[in-house]
Amino acid sequence: MEIARPSPARALRGLIATLALLLLSACGGYVELMATMPESEANEVLAALLDAGIRAEKSPGKEGNVSLKVERNQVARAVETLRARGLPRERFARMGDVFKKEGLISSPLEERARYLWALSQELASTISQIDGIITARVHIVLPERGTAGDPSIPSSASVFIKHQAAASIEPVLPQMRRLITTAIPGLTSEKVSVVLVPSTLIAPPPAPGGEVVSVLGVRLERSSLGAFWAIALFLGALLALVAAGSYAGWQYYNARRAAAASR
Repeated sequence: MEIARPSPARALRGLIATLALLLLSACGGYVELMATMPESEANEVLAALLDAGIRAEKSPGKEGNVSLKVERNQVARAVETLRARGLPRERFARMGDVFKKEGLISSPLEERARYLWALSQELASTISQIDGIITARVHIVLPERGTAGDPSIPSSASVFIKHQAAASIEPVLPQMRRLITTAIPGLTSEKVSVVLVPSTLIAPPPAPGGEVVSVLGVRLERSSLGAFWAIALFLGALLALVAAGSYAGWQYYNARRAAAASR
């Protein structure tokens, strides 16, 4: 029994499909780095990534949110860059979120704790808007209401700030203390302690993506050389397969004609 052999056309299609899969894997693709981000936060993160030479793009999501995607081979650099810059910024609770009326009656202790938490969150959120600050924490101590004749305990506040090593935070410390003392009743500038901690994280240097080179008369960015050679290899292999298939078909046709003429 004669074994059926695959036709040259079917073998050619199989080789073309294999080369296409290799091309897609060589060119990589985009993976989702962050999802369901507000538009303003996504724009800040996108600007930081593009400034570092990392290719990124936004895609719309639900309820006005967006997601960010980066190239698969740039995920590690993207994460390191955002960590060094303190992005995305921490989301702080707002007064309206903390003071949602969920029960019928709240105890004075609960109301006081919620008030201190909301106030510290609002102050930390405001301080985090200063350029160069990565993380801010504000801890507030308000005196308890004592009975008449008890010595009063003054209010106090402790502020922890982690900032970029290259950022100079000392010049804005007086304005920061004034902001805190104005927001907290009974607080003086002497009772505000600020701890500054420079970050040891260093953002990776920008990738040489903006450099333009010339390859075979074509000008393109250096970061696109891999995709260019992958496409060139695919096209060269495709042309070679087409030529080999055409030659095999021509040989087969001539062999059939010679066999028919010899009969």
